[in-house]
Amino acid sequence: MPNLLLIESPGKVKKLGQILGSGWVIKASMGHVRELANDGDDALGFDLGAGSIDCRYQPRDARSKKVLSELRQAVKAADRVYIATDPDREGETIGWHLQQALNLRNPQRVVYSEITPQAVRAAIAHPRTLNQDLIAAGRARDCLDKLVGYTGSRHVVWPLNNGAKSMGRVQSATLHLLCVREREIQAFVPQDYWSVWVTYGEGFKAFYRSSPKPQRKSTKNAEDQSAESESDRVRSQERADELVAIAQTHSHKVLHIEGKQTTQSPPPPFITSTLQQAAGSKLHFSPEQTMKVAQALYEKGHITYMRTDSVILSAPFCESVRQYLQQHDPTNVPRKTTQHRAIKGSQEAHEAIRPTDVNHLPQQLQRELSSDQAQLYELIWNRAVASQCAPARLRKTRIVTQSGEAYWEARGQVLDFAGYTCYWNNISADSVLPAITQGQALQLEQAQADQKQTQPPPRYSEPKLVKLMEQKGIGRPSTYAPTIKTLRQREYVGLLQGKLQPTALGLELDGALEKLLPDLIQPEFTAQMETALDAIATGEQDWQAYLIDWNRGYFAPAIAQAKTQLLSLPAFAEQPQTSDRMPAKQSTASKVKPANGQPTKTKCPICGEAMTKVPSRSKKMKAKHFLKCSGAGCGTVMFWNAKAKRYELPHAQRQALNPEMFVDHPCPVCGALLERHAYIKDGQDKMMLRCSILESRRGKCKEVAYFQSRGEFWSPKFGTLKLPEPQV
Repeated sequence: MPNLLLIESPGKVKKLGQILGSGWVIKASMGHVRELANDGDDALGFDLGAGSIDCRYQPRDARSKKVLSELRQAVKAADRVYIATDPDREGETIGWHLQQALNLRNPQRVVYSEITPQAVRAAIAHPRTLNQDLIAAGRARDCLDKLVGYTGSRHVVWPLNNGAKSMGRVQSATLHLLCVREREIQAFVPQDYWSVWVTYGEGFKAFYRSSPKPQRKSTKNAEDQSAESESDRVRSQERADELVAIAQTHSHKVLHIEGKQTTQSPPPPFITSTLQQAAGSKLHFSPEQTMKVAQALYEKGHITYMRTDSVILSAPFCESVRQYLQQHDPTNVPRKTTQHRAIKGSQEAHEAIRPTDVNHLPQQLQRELSSDQAQLYELIWNRAVASQCAPARLRKTRIVTQSGEAYWEARGQVLDFAGYTCYWNNISADSVLPAITQGQALQLEQAQADQKQTQPPPRYSEPKLVKLMEQKGIGRPSTYAPTIKTLRQREYVGLLQGKLQPTALGLELDGALEKLLPDLIQPEFTAQMETALDAIATGEQDWQAYLIDWNRGYFAPAIAQAKTQLLSLPAFAEQPQTSDRMPAKQSTASKVKPANGQPTKTKCPICGEAMTKVPSRSKKMKAKHFLKCSGAGCGTVMFWNAKAKRYELPHAQRQALNPEMFVDHPCPVCGALLERHAYIKDGQDKMMLRCSILESRRGKCKEVAYFQSRGEFWSPKFGTLKLPEPQV
C-alpha cells in the first residue's frame, strides 16, 4: 500500500510527486477543511464554560465536504499517513483538523520550508507528532477572532444602523491606525516657512544653519521628510530677507571641514512584511498580489516559505552564497558576515525568504516564470545575496561656511566601495564637494530664500501600513494582506492615488468604537493579545484559561457597557428603522418581553424555528411590530417591507451573517430568502439557488430550484431569476 502525503495547496502536488516518486499518493486539503459551527450564543460555535471551552466544528463548505470524503478513501488505501501542511501555526492547526476529521490515529507530521528534494526527503526521514502548543495557539486565535468579530458586530456594530457590516480584533485596530492619521490630516493647518540658501563660484550649494554644530538626525520616518534638502526653517519673510541680505553684504569663508569614512551594513533578507514593502515600492504590487506571486514561486520550488518573521538563513545556504561570491564577485566576500537582529516578538522557527538555490539566477528562470514571478524572484534573490555581502564604504564630507552671523552648510557623500549595493542599492547617489581648505575665502554667486509650506502627514500606502502593523505588533505575517483586503471589501477604506484613505463609513465606525470599545481598537491592546497567543504557542500559557479569563475580565463587561452606551448615542437614537439597514434591535426588542409575542407561521431563515410577532413602540416603524425568532440563542429579527409585501432580515444582517450564502430574493413559495447551494455534477462544481428553510425544502418548497446557466439562474417551474443589483 502507498504512503499518503497530505498537503494544503494542489499547486505543490506535481513538484512533490516528482521528488517522492512511486509509492506515494499526494492529496491536497485545499486549505482549511473545518471551521467553528455557526450555532450557540451569537453563532460562535463554542461555549465558554467555567474552566473549559467546548468547540463545535463543521466542514467549511460543500467543497470541503467533498475533499474530506475523498481523503477518507485515500486514508483507507494508505499504509502510512504523513501531514505536510504549511510550516506555521495555521498549518499545524489545519493538520490537527485533518487528523480529527479523518480519524487518524498516529499521523506523521513532516515540516519543510522549501520544496526541494533535499529538504522534502529530510523531512520525511525525520517526522514528528503534531505540536499541541501550536495547535492550541491556532484554536485560540480562531475562537478569539470569532468572539470579537461576531459578538462585537452583532451587539455593537449592527445597532449603529450606518451600513457597517463587521468589526474584528485585528481589522478594527488597523482601521484605527488609518483613521487616526486621517484625522491628523483633516486637522492639519499649513504654515509658511522659508528655506534660505547660497551657491558659490567654487561649485557647491549650502543651506542656512542657525548653528555651526552638526544637526541631530531626525527621528521622523523617511516618508515624512522633504524630498529635497532644505535649510533650517525660517518662520518669517522678514527674517528670510535679512539672511539673504547678510549673505549678499558679508564675505564668505570656510569655517571648518569635516570628513569621515563610514561603513553601511547590508540589510537582512526578506521576511513577509519587508517583502511586501519592497514589492510595493519597487514593483507596485499590493500585499495581496505579492503573497499570491510568492505562493506560486514557493510551490514551484524556487523560494522558501513566504510567511515568516525570521531573518535567519540556513548555514548551507550561507555557504553556497559565499562560494558563489568567491567565484563571481570575490571582492564582495566579507571577512565576517553581518549578523542581523531578530524581529522583536518573532516566534516562527523557519528561515527568511530566500531562493532555494543561489545558482538559479534570475535571468535563467525568466522563460519558465511569468513576468510578475520573474520580477519578484529577482528581488528575493538580490536581497538574499546582498545580506551575505561585504558592507559598503562611504566617504562623507561636511563643509560649514560663515558670512557675518549666518552659517551655511553643505554635505557630500561618495561611495568608495559598493559592497552589497551591487545587489541591493539603498544608498543615495554620490554628491561630490570640491576640494577646498579651512579658512579659504569663497565667491558668492547667489543668495535666495524659497517660500514653502508645511505638509500634512501622508496617508499610508498598503506596504507602509504593513510596516506599521508590524511595528505596532498588530497581526502576524499571515494576516497583514487579508486584513487590508477585508477593510477594502467592507468599504471602510479606499485607495486614492496609491494611498489608503478611510471612507466616511470607516471614520464613522472608528469614531463609534472609540466611544464604545476604546481599548479594543488600540494597537497596544491588540499587540498584548498577540503576545498572549505567542505564549500559548510556546506552551507558557493555557489557551482555554486565557480565553475564559479574557472574556470574563474584559470583553463580556466591555460589550455590556457598550450596549448601555449605545442607547445614549444621539446618532443611534435618531436612526430610521428601515429594512435596508440594521435596526436598533437591542434597544427596541429589549423593551418588549417575549411573553407578549404572538406565534406566527413564518420560519426563522437562520435556524428554522417559528418567528414570534412582537409589538413595537417605535414611531418610525409603520408596521408597529417586528418578528423575533423563538429559538434559544438565535435572536434573529425580521421587519415588514411594505413595498415587497414580505418580512425581511435587515440588509446589514443578511450580508454580514454569510455574504456568500444568502441571496437578496424571496422564495416564490414561502417568501423566505433564497440561499446558494454548491454541489458536484459530472465531476464539476455547480451552483444552484434554493429555499433557505430546511423544513420547507422537504415539503412545499421542494420544487424551488434555480440552476445556474450562462451567468443566470433558471428554474423549470418558475423561469429565469434576475437578481437585484448589489447595493453600493
